[in-house]
This record gives sequence, C-alpha cells and structure tokens, in this order.
Amino acid sequence: MAINTQDSTCLPLQEKIVHNNKTARAVELVILAFLISMLVYRVVSFKDQEHSLPWFLALLCELWFTFIWILTVCIKWNQCSTKTYPDRLLKRLNEFEFPTIDIFVTTADPILEPCIITMNTILSLLAVDYPADKLALYLSDDACSPLIYYSLVETAKFAKLWVPFCKKYNIQVRAPFRYFTSKSSRLEDDSLEFQHEWKTMKVAI
Repeated sequence: MAINTQDSTCLPLQEKIVHNNKTARAVELVILAFLISMLVYRVVSFKDQEHSLPWFLALLCELWFTFIWILTVCIKWNQCSTKTYPDRLLKRLNEFEFPTIDIFVTTADPILEPCIITMNTILSLLAVDYPADKLALYLSDDACSPLIYYSLVETAKFAKLWVPFCKKYNIQVRAPFRYFTSKSSRLEDDSLEFQHEWKTMKVAI
C-alpha cells in the first residue's frame, strides 16, 4: 500500500509505503492476552501465597517485562518505509537553485579509525551527485596526526581522477575500497574506454 505525497503540479519526491502486517499484529495481540492473563492470575492467587516476597518480586519482573514488550510492539505496530525519487528533483529545481552544503568529517585516532576508512569516506562524499561549486568538505582531526594529513594530501590528488570517473560512468558505489572489492565493479561487456580508465583507477589507488 503506497500513500503518495503528490501535489497538483508535479510528481512527488517521496512516497510512504505502508506494509501489510496483519498476521504479525494478530500474533502480538495473542501474546499480549497471555501476558495480561499471567498478571491477572498472579494478582488473584496472592491470597494463596505463603511467601509474599518471592511473589512480589515475580510480579515486579512480569510487570516490567510486559511494559518493555508493549513499548517494543508500539514501535513496530505500524510498519512503513519511505521510497524516494531523487531523479525528480531536477524537474522542480535547477542546479543553480541547489543550496550550498558543508560536510564535516571528524576523526580522532588514526589507529582506532584507520586512515583508509576516513579517506574512502571523503572520496565517496566528494563524488556525490551534487554541483561541485555548492559542496564543501571539511576534515576535523582532533589528534593532529601527520599520518592523517599525508593521507588527506594523497586523497586530494586521487580525487581529481576518482570524482570525474564516478560521474562519467555513474558509479553507484563511490568508496574506492568498496568498489574495487565488489565482484560487479568491472563488467566484461563494458567499453574499452571504461576498461582502460578502470585499470588506471585501480593502479592509482
């Protein structure tokens, strides 16, 4: 079931998809009935208990479990997802109307946060499908590590090759270490030009 957020002038940028979870709801209602029955039985059988402290502790545990279970069920009671259509954005706005975006990437320890991960994050953000003159990327290194600085210098050099490559061939996986480890990163029926540039990227990295 899909609920469109469409207006009268253009196609919607997103739609809310409500999933059919009637079976799951029925099961959850049955479980809730069992939990309530257990609590009612616990209260009714209080007069027959010789030791009130263990009974009271058991009741507290069952009440707490029921409370947590109800909270969990409330979160997933209405299951839905949102499907976006970024390709429709250009039908509403021109590129010169896009807002300017500043992206901050933070790192604190080149050992706990390997440089290869940080640099791949930067490369994937630089290669996003967004006007280059409206995108600014900043790296904040709390450790002031010379290793991070050297890695960033090398990343800037590689970005001059990687970003045009991604935009030219519409590469979806834009983190190099993910792209080149994927089995589908290089297809046999691609053009010779792509094969040549793919090898160039592979060597440069």
